[in-house]
Amino acid sequence: MRTLFTYIMVFPRRSAFVLVALLAAGIAEGLSLTALLPLLSIAVGEVNDPGIGQFMVEVLQSIGIEPTIDMILLIIVGGMFVKGLILLLASRQVGYTVAHVATALRLDLIEALLASRWEYYLRQPIGSLANSVATEAYRAANGFEHSVNVLALSVQVLVYAVVALFISWQATLASLLIGLALLMILHRLVRATRRAGAKQTHLLRHLLTYLSDVLSSVKSLKAMARDNVADAILHDQTQQLEKATRREVMNGAALMALQEPILAALTASGLYLALVIWQLSLPEVMVMVFLLTRILGLLNKTQRRYQQLTVQESAYWALRQAAEDARAAAESTTGTRVPTLTKGIHLHHVTFDYDKKSIFTDLNITIPIQSFTTVMGPSGAGKSTFLDLLCGLTEPKSGEILIDGISLHDINLRQWRHMIGYVSQDTILLHDTILNNILVGEPTLDATDAERALHQAGAWGFVSALPEGLQTVVGERGGLLSGGQRQRIAIARALAHRPSFLILDEPTSALDPESEQTICETLKKLSKELTIIAVSHQPAVINAADRVFVLSNGEAEPQLQTLSGA
Repeated sequence: MRTLFTYIMVFPRRSAFVLVALLAAGIAEGLSLTALLPLLSIAVGEVNDPGIGQFMVEVLQSIGIEPTIDMILLIIVGGMFVKGLILLLASRQVGYTVAHVATALRLDLIEALLASRWEYYLRQPIGSLANSVATEAYRAANGFEHSVNVLALSVQVLVYAVVALFISWQATLASLLIGLALLMILHRLVRATRRAGAKQTHLLRHLLTYLSDVLSSVKSLKAMARDNVADAILHDQTQQLEKATRREVMNGAALMALQEPILAALTASGLYLALVIWQLSLPEVMVMVFLLTRILGLLNKTQRRYQQLTVQESAYWALRQAAEDARAAAESTTGTRVPTLTKGIHLHHVTFDYDKKSIFTDLNITIPIQSFTTVMGPSGAGKSTFLDLLCGLTEPKSGEILIDGISLHDINLRQWRHMIGYVSQDTILLHDTILNNILVGEPTLDATDAERALHQAGAWGFVSALPEGLQTVVGERGGLLSGGQRQRIAIARALAHRPSFLILDEPTSALDPESEQTICETLKKLSKELTIIAVSHQPAVINAADRVFVLSNGEAEPQLQTLSGA
């Protein structure tokens, strides 16, 4: 029930609208049902029935309606039409709300993830995040739909019970107690379904996480004939998911199979009690049998809907937990000053460590504007961490990063990052056109910006020679282009928004000498307009740079021969 109430609290206005509509529909149905009793009384000739039937006759006469058969039938049919119209409006709202719930949950998670610290994001499996945004959001939205149906059926039970109480409170209470006992007896199946749903959520996360990792490295696995190992693991995880799904289906089928015969037995018992024990009139018995059958049937449907809700609720809570964890790791953005880059960047006595592993003990580096600086060092020396510090993705434990003499801590971090063009070590392109790979959905940029960036990156020559030019699809991860072409597209992407500071992480590590030389010449030209810093071990990049620093023992030492020539 926690999930049911949570949905109402999270989406109060939409839930309130649905509840009001359902209540109005229930009242309309209840009024039409109360008109059924005088109709039956007239049909069987019991016009002096002292019960609710006579009461309804007097009510109709008091408002100027003669309780004839045709008039009562008109009231019954009219009430049902009103109920149907209201339920249609409520169902329409439910449909809109389900779509809204899925969208709201997805956007909430995406915004929380993008606002989290870089270290937190690094620990999150991509496949798991993709599963949360796609599968879990969809299942959670379906959970809202089931919760609304539980409320709708509960309202209908309430309406039928109120009408039945006016006819025979003894029979109604007895039937309700029996129905609740039935729900308690079969609740074990609901609990088993909840466990199966939670297992599905857990297995789907692991399956899609592993699948995402396998697909990202499928080329190397196939080249080594080790794809069968990945296939075996995926096969095993898929079979476990099948078992969990099978348990869910079996529990649902068992619940339905047990409810039907029990409902028949309870209906027969209610008929016996009404006729023999309480000796109700025939019209009352007929209406009571109809009402009690409906009440017990609706209770059964309510339980089945609640069972379906329990299958989906684990996805909702998993999604909410993921968003809350991401928000707990939110990036602190205390700086407000507008950044500039007209003097240079200086790292002053910076220290940094990951838990107990020291990375920098006393890092001092000055990067002049409109220069090309290369940073090198052995593996684990902190080259990538150095770039993360410049971007503000991580913060130093002590010391300062000064941008034009102002501490990065005091600068508006988002505005500073907008001044940066970043080219990562792994050049990953979208399975899309060259144009979309450069613009990446930025609304303020257009094809003119893309063409300019391609010219700056030295890539316009090969792009313009392609049959479809900017509209050429690059394939999965850019596989239809050469390594040098992919790298130049990545540089163009980094240059599209006119940055002042270009950062490159191993920009030529996977390129042939000719492509590497082309990239280095491009960077040399760009350094006359931009401030460039690159992490690289490649001699071509080192020789092209104006200055070179070597990271070692937590410090940065200038390479003397390069500095002497600078």
